[in-house]
Amino acid sequence: MLNKKVVIIALSTIALLTSCAKSPLGRNQLKLYSSTQLAGMGEQAFDSMKSEQKVSTKGVSNRYVQCVADAITKHVPKSVFNGNWELVVFDEPQVNAFALPGGKIGVYAGLLNVAENQAQLAAVIGHEVGHVIAEHGNERMSSNTLIGVGMQATNQLLKSKQVASSNMIMAGLGLGVQVGFQLPFGRTHETEADLIGLELMAKAGFQPQQSTQLWQNMDKAAGGKRQPEWLSTHPLPTSRIKRLNDNMASANTIYKSASDRPNCKK
Repeated sequence: MLNKKVVIIALSTIALLTSCAKSPLGRNQLKLYSSTQLAGMGEQAFDSMKSEQKVSTKGVSNRYVQCVADAITKHVPKSVFNGNWELVVFDEPQVNAFALPGGKIGVYAGLLNVAENQAQLAAVIGHEVGHVIAEHGNERMSSNTLIGVGMQATNQLLKSKQVASSNMIMAGLGLGVQVGFQLPFGRTHETEADLIGLELMAKAGFQPQQSTQLWQNMDKAAGGKRQPEWLSTHPLPTSRIKRLNDNMASANTIYKSASDRPNCKK
């Protein structure tokens, strides 16, 4: 009887939390962690990445990426992160980037071969920062907690500065691949981040239409070696392009009224 009561209370609490929290696009969210906790996880994960992967020392490329990132993060609400964002370019061939709670951005050098100009790079950085703005890491960590990680264990890893030792936490922050029933959940996050990123790049003064060209480049770089959409955490490029185009008119309106026009050079 007691166990049943505990379950009912837990489910009621989850329902209450989900009904109260909403993403920037109005979707109900489950968020069990504070922004301070998530920032701590992000900082520890980022420190681990910097110690384990080769950091670029190429001044020109670093300045170029920093210029784009600065233009984007200028338009991130202070309630999300009120400080100077730290950017690191990793000298690795991966076509990838990420952003973490606590004001951290990582860009892999391989991305610069696919993102052909500053606006396309802004689309990627805007997308990754969009995950942070929407607190997708909090959602994923909260889901992980409910399916077995446990908040107490997570807090212990955070206090002992061993966040990087937990694959579940790293995946929750967006530094890994989740499988199973959470796949559709991941696609929802990706779509939200695309739309938040589209608005961010427009506010920053980057041409929004370049976001669709970026995904055409991504599709070409993949060489057709893609899983069906229902097996992937990321929507297919064709699906992303359609959703971006559906929201392009409003993005162009924002772009036309933007006061800045960045001139970031490789």
